[in-house]
Amino acid sequence: MIGQPLPRHEDQRLITGRGQYTDDMDLPGQAWAAFLRSPHAHARILAVDSSAARGMPGVIAVLTGHDYVADGLRGIDHVPNPIDAVDAKAKAFTTSTTGRIYERRQLPLPTDKVRHVGEAVVMVVAETALQARDAAEAVSVDYEVLPAVVRGDDALAQGAPQLYDDLPHNLCFQTELGDRAATDAAFAQAACVVRREFRGSRIVNCQMEPRSAIGHHDAAKDRWLLISGSQGVTRQQLGLADALGVPAEHIRVVSPDVGGGFGPRSSLNMEPVAVLWAARRVGRAVKWTSDRSEAFVSDYQGRDLLIRAAVAFDADGRILALDNHLIGNVGAHAVSYVPMANASRVTTSVYDVPVVALKISAAMSNTVPTGPYRGAGRPETIHAIERVLDIAAHELGIDRIEIRRRNLIQRDTLPRLSPMGLPYDAGDFVANMERVLQLSDWNGFAARRAESATRGKLRGIGLANYIESPVGAPRERIELEMRLDGQLDIVAGTQSTGQGHETTFLQVLTEHLGLPPERMRLRTGDTDFVKAGGGTHSDRSMRLGGTLLVQASAQLLERARAAAAQLLKVNPDRLERHASGFILHRKWWRDRVVGWSEIAVHVARHGLPDDHSQKKLAAQAEFFGRMPAYPTGAAVCELEVDADTGDVELLRYAAVDDVGRAINPLIIEGQIHGGLAQGLGQALGEHYAIDGSGQVLAGSYMDYRLPRAGLLPPLTVELTNDPTHGNPLGVKGGGECGITPATATTFNALADALSAHTREEIPMPATALALWQLIQRPEPAIHE
Repeated sequence: MIGQPLPRHEDQRLITGRGQYTDDMDLPGQAWAAFLRSPHAHARILAVDSSAARGMPGVIAVLTGHDYVADGLRGIDHVPNPIDAVDAKAKAFTTSTTGRIYERRQLPLPTDKVRHVGEAVVMVVAETALQARDAAEAVSVDYEVLPAVVRGDDALAQGAPQLYDDLPHNLCFQTELGDRAATDAAFAQAACVVRREFRGSRIVNCQMEPRSAIGHHDAAKDRWLLISGSQGVTRQQLGLADALGVPAEHIRVVSPDVGGGFGPRSSLNMEPVAVLWAARRVGRAVKWTSDRSEAFVSDYQGRDLLIRAAVAFDADGRILALDNHLIGNVGAHAVSYVPMANASRVTTSVYDVPVVALKISAAMSNTVPTGPYRGAGRPETIHAIERVLDIAAHELGIDRIEIRRRNLIQRDTLPRLSPMGLPYDAGDFVANMERVLQLSDWNGFAARRAESATRGKLRGIGLANYIESPVGAPRERIELEMRLDGQLDIVAGTQSTGQGHETTFLQVLTEHLGLPPERMRLRTGDTDFVKAGGGTHSDRSMRLGGTLLVQASAQLLERARAAAAQLLKVNPDRLERHASGFILHRKWWRDRVVGWSEIAVHVARHGLPDDHSQKKLAAQAEFFGRMPAYPTGAAVCELEVDADTGDVELLRYAAVDDVGRAINPLIIEGQIHGGLAQGLGQALGEHYAIDGSGQVLAGSYMDYRLPRAGLLPPLTVELTNDPTHGNPLGVKGGGECGITPATATTFNALADALSAHTREEIPMPATALALWQLIQRPEPAIHE
């Protein structure tokens, strides 16, 4: 069953409209919430006049941040500093030149200032959604508008507007990693030094399902209920309990079907806190559903990482040292430092870099907070090193592929510790690159470029190698219970936001238990039965959850075998596993099969042989720690640019991806295609444009260019597997393979296409206008 490309079981339910998302659900007697959001990026709140709104039809309550504080509640503790990628008992960032790693609670509604366009200022609760919206628009807020800063590097500059009085220079932290002295010495001996600045454009999440939340409070029992799609209910539960000041077990969090996560739905947002608070205030369930206009100014966003890269080479093109400065724009609230942590860990990628010096700065700005977005820092740092390699090849007169061959880590040197402390255990980096060159017909490109030139087109080809370092929440749990009817109940701490867990988890269990998928049911996304788990992100679900499925299956089989042996009064060694349970081979008469249902009933009556008080045939497995895995691969993009218009046509895209053992290749390829679409979207169109005052210029799908189906070229994806022993299934992860090398290989292809016109770095996204301007710009005169 493992390794079979089975269609997803859940698709039949989802594509026929039988999925159930948050907005599909209603609670009896519920009211509706709407938020008045700030039109300013930075302003003091001088006064709020809600008198007109309170008298409007259907209005139940008008609430402000002062009301929230008066009720004795606290802001959200985002815990932005993540767990270390190697040591699960440590934080990713431990030192800072500022003397601290900045963390500040975020009130659901601010009391002093607004710090980005779209920040919620007032919450209105009314009988209907339209009544709530109308009343919110009737609230008048008196603002004192303040200067704003929107770019991370600008926010760190002397004299920049300050977001918080206790945060000088808007600097959350600044840390240095690596060996500065050795790096400087290597640069002093270099034959070539490449210095470039790579600014990753800011991305809007744009998941198919807008965010929604329903809050309910049972005053008699002091029980709270939140229904809201997320990437993990236990993290939401803990964050809510901390903000509301109640025990976590008093809060039930339910995440039904989720129409896309991609990272921003991992962290707790302010609206779920607000609807729970409002529900207690008004004594009724309160529901809120975002529209797209709200989403563009309130959903956590991605990327916006600036990398000032410097790499030293010897005359033969071998890397001597790397010296990068990463500046992360975390936005108006410190939600997550994950992208910077991830980017730092894979900054040397699959290349043999002797020494590294890395500086990391986290800056706050008057923008929507950023957080993890598919790949979370890895695509940005892969982009930087792959672009630098192409530039160095040109400056040294070395072929682009040859310079990579000279620098790739050789398989026979593994396992090894990377300069950033990652224990690379498996990966045939050279073979991956050579194979993708074959798949893309790299050697035949010259003829194709000549043909394009006859049509007045600029053809380019680019390659990028990559590696990932999946991390994520370090705790996971799986529970298995064989019910009396022979159905297996599975409870997982992780949950799906489109990854196909209802299919792949069952494939693992079928392999290890012999049960057919139709006799199993996976339950997730409800803290009433999910006791622990980290949710889905960072390629962790099959790596951690799959490992626990294997462990719990072994426990269940051992207990079932012992119970079946007791029932049959034979030695357990005489029993063999059977799809229906266990089979006893007799020498005469006939075989005796003991079904799973019969075994479960026997245990319910007599208990387990080694514990008669245990009346359920069940098993559990839990994990806390790090389970290293390093998905890796290579990709080639081929494209044409129209010199007259700047339009880009993607012609071919080939990829070799080592995801480890593929539980379901069909689902893995779908994940790769989806990630690729997001990466190409960022490369060529997606950009959350903001002017200098913080006003949003791309706040709808009319202005924000999402990729469409026609953008994607024919895709050639080949899966490979250089075995890892980091987990019993041998999985590495496939959720982020498509996106990690996408911008790097696309921009290398664009630079190749435009090489006769410019050697400048192409801005991201590479829109038709940006490319046309580069093509039309005259080359600077050379003065002798």
